[in-house]
Amino acid sequence: MNHKACYHCGDDCEQHPIIFEDKPFCCQGCKTVYEIFTANELGCYYDLQSSPGAIPPEIEGKYDFLDNASIGDKLLEFKDDNLQIATLYIPHIHCSSCIWILENLNKLNGDILSSQVNFGKKTVRLTYKTDDFSLRQAVELLSSIGYEPYISLESFDGKSQVIDRKILYKIGIAGFAFGNVMLMSFPEYFEVGEFWLEQYKHTFRWIMFAFSVPVVFYAAQDYFISAVKGLRAKLLNIDVPIALGISVLFIRSTAEIIFDLGSGFFDSLTGLVFFLLLGKFFQQRTYSFLSFERDYKSYFPIAVTRISGGAEEPIQVYEIKEGDRLLIRNQELLPVDAIMIKGAGMIDYSFVTGESAPVLKSSGDKLYAGGKQMSGVIEVEALNSVEQSYLTQLWSNDVFSKDKNALFTNITNKLSKHFTIVVLSIAIISAAFWLLTDPSKAMNVFTAVLIIACPCAIALSAPFTYGNLLRIFGRLKFYLKNAQVIEHLSRIDSIIFDKTGTITANDKSEASYEGEHLNAEEEQLLKNTLRGSNHPLSRSLYDLLGEHDIVTLNSFEEQPGLGIEGSLKETSMKIGSAKFVGYKPETTHLNTSVYISLNDRYKGKFTFYNSYRKGLSKLFNKLGDDYKLAVLSGDNAGERENLRKILPGQTKLIFDQKPEDKLDYIAYHQSEGSKILMVGDGLNDAGALAQSDVGIAISENINVFSPACDAILDASNFNMIDAFLKASKSAVTIIKWSFLFSFLYNVIGLYFAVTGRLEPVIAAILMPLSSISIVAFTTVATSVLGRRLKHKKEIIT
Repeated sequence: MNHKACYHCGDDCEQHPIIFEDKPFCCQGCKTVYEIFTANELGCYYDLQSSPGAIPPEIEGKYDFLDNASIGDKLLEFKDDNLQIATLYIPHIHCSSCIWILENLNKLNGDILSSQVNFGKKTVRLTYKTDDFSLRQAVELLSSIGYEPYISLESFDGKSQVIDRKILYKIGIAGFAFGNVMLMSFPEYFEVGEFWLEQYKHTFRWIMFAFSVPVVFYAAQDYFISAVKGLRAKLLNIDVPIALGISVLFIRSTAEIIFDLGSGFFDSLTGLVFFLLLGKFFQQRTYSFLSFERDYKSYFPIAVTRISGGAEEPIQVYEIKEGDRLLIRNQELLPVDAIMIKGAGMIDYSFVTGESAPVLKSSGDKLYAGGKQMSGVIEVEALNSVEQSYLTQLWSNDVFSKDKNALFTNITNKLSKHFTIVVLSIAIISAAFWLLTDPSKAMNVFTAVLIIACPCAIALSAPFTYGNLLRIFGRLKFYLKNAQVIEHLSRIDSIIFDKTGTITANDKSEASYEGEHLNAEEEQLLKNTLRGSNHPLSRSLYDLLGEHDIVTLNSFEEQPGLGIEGSLKETSMKIGSAKFVGYKPETTHLNTSVYISLNDRYKGKFTFYNSYRKGLSKLFNKLGDDYKLAVLSGDNAGERENLRKILPGQTKLIFDQKPEDKLDYIAYHQSEGSKILMVGDGLNDAGALAQSDVGIAISENINVFSPACDAILDASNFNMIDAFLKASKSAVTIIKWSFLFSFLYNVIGLYFAVTGRLEPVIAAILMPLSSISIVAFTTVATSVLGRRLKHKKEIIT
């Protein structure tokens, strides 16, 4: 049977859509949003893109904390007596319809004066009057139309990404100077005589000098700073020969115009700095809409409801004290360790431990920070403050302050050490030769060698190769923290995977039935009884069962923490735990099961299994040829046999691993010399991701969730991990080939230098030519690499 797609959000309406104005809707929420838009003459929202909306969440009481001035004011950019401005992060922004509706919010509420969308950052900046409108109402309005803002504890801290525009200014200055100096150098290149030589030669030379001063002392200052730091650390990095070359170019050129010996090499100098800065800018591609440094503050609520004297009040999570009684609603995270006081707890700890099955909790049980309440409302008593909770203590580990690049020497710096020594040796030997042969040429040859052998081509190969590959990976939804990660990936020899949410599919589950056969009437009763429950296992089983007509039950009752009971005509059915249905299992099973009884007689059980990502077995078999593989899971060993059937025999399977156990496992193998890639998804993996040489976070939604990591991979491209690793190795090969081409250029240039025949025009041709040829080669080579990746993506999908 073909189901209709919801006119608003595009989700499957299943068997019984809600029809309104001949349009199908999957729920009352989507229908309500449609009514709001059409009533306010915003119906063309649906004309810009098909089904652009999202299902609006339940928001009753959820944002009351924003009425607390001490909390709400932290989110404001500007506030006066009757006007406020706030910028809110909206993860659902994804198309032109989103931009259009969000920039027309004033039609939904006249108190909103303006709303500006930043599509790249997925934010909307609201300016509104506060006479009859507030920040809470603004957030509730956005949520009611399916654009719920993402407000976390990190928002409260006021942290925002700072954009460094200095490199753009430096490129602008160097480019402007380079163009003008080249223009002024042409007359001397072509030896234009007479009037030019007599009247304007010296003036133009000093103008070229003036253009070069800000290039050397401002635009190129980072190279000098890095070179000095390298020398202090007894390290000959790539910036040492670059700084040496720039210095010699500037000093010799200045000396030539002072003593009227020539026009100098100002054109080569400014061009060198300009191309180097372009390479640096190209490599520094960042994804401003992503965060690679998230900790628990990115996911914790900004406020929580405290019960005091029988009254409810919203407070900042930082104000929680030991003994406070807190109200935790459905789908809310526990911000502190606590004791269960009232209600039925169904706590999902996958966010913290990786264990996928929700845990039943009752009065008196201890709950840990980071657990999510999955069904109903509970009351808890705080055991400590936010800073002292189990989850936040994970961030006290030194691994989170470790710089992975501190002890890493990249391929360019490895070569630069030898390059610098060789160049200085050639310069000294050549100068010594000419001191004996023709002393007047000795200094000229010495400086010429340092000028022409400046490693601009070597310095450009890595930035342009890695920068281009960063963009290619980004188009395939693989986002790297920086270009250095590519080289780290090329050296990996071991890969460790988390299980829950990483190799398993979060949105899918499988179940097998064991017991007496259920006839059509019994299965219909089962389906309709499950329909009335919001429990995660009930929803999963409901989705897995076949389609049946919706009927009205004679009775329905849900006993929190135990199960549900429904009756139709003369038949009653219980669904839940073994104890609830009156069954005593002979053996204990590690997998989660739902038991069923009919008229108080045990009928059978559904056992749930993880659903693994498409292509998982094929991916592991490919990786197993080149890498050591392991799966570390916070789950119990219930899936061991299934994984043994799917994964290669040499894959290590280790279960019941706490976050610190994963970190220690990686640290031990690193001490044995292994280069480890960790692939995880949850906050429980953050320590392991930080400890590993490269940490990749798998995310179903890259805009909302990802722990601290080096790279974020969209879950839809999980089975391309092997292709990304191969591409990283190919990138290093491309750089090595470009080094070879650079060597050939240097041989030609050094011939002119050591023979004392290096003229400004030769340097002006050779130096830019070498840079342009390297840029062209790396761009073409990585583009070919990108086409291969795109082709593989098409084959897989």
